[in-house]
Amino acid sequence: MKSISVDDLAALGPGVSIIDVREEDEYAEASVPGTRNVPLSRFQQSMGDVPAGKTVYVMCASGGRSSRTTAHLVAEGYDAVNVMGGITEWYRNGHPVTYRANGN
Repeated sequence: MKSISVDDLAALGPGVSIIDVREEDEYAEASVPGTRNVPLSRFQQSMGDVPAGKTVYVMCASGGRSSRTTAHLVAEGYDAVNVMGGITEWYRNGHPVTYRANGN
C-alpha cells in the first residue's frame, strides 16, 4: 500500500483529492481545508463519493482507519494513498486546519 507523509501531501498543493474517513462529529470539530468527509461507518454505502480516475489521498485522525480504507480502495481498483499520521500529524506539522464552532 502506498503512503505519504503530511508534509509531502501539503507540498502537492491544492487540487488533490483528499477524503477524510473520520466520523461526521470528528470532522465537524476540525478538518483539513478542501477535504471531503466520507465517514468510515457509511463508507460502503458512500463509495460513489470517492473520486474515480485520479489519485485519492485518505486521511483520518492518526492513520489507522485511513490505512484500512486505503487497502480496501486499492482492492476495488482505486489509486489510493494513505496519509500517515492523519489530521493529528497534519496539525502538529503546522499545516492549516479549519475549526468549526460546536454550537455551545
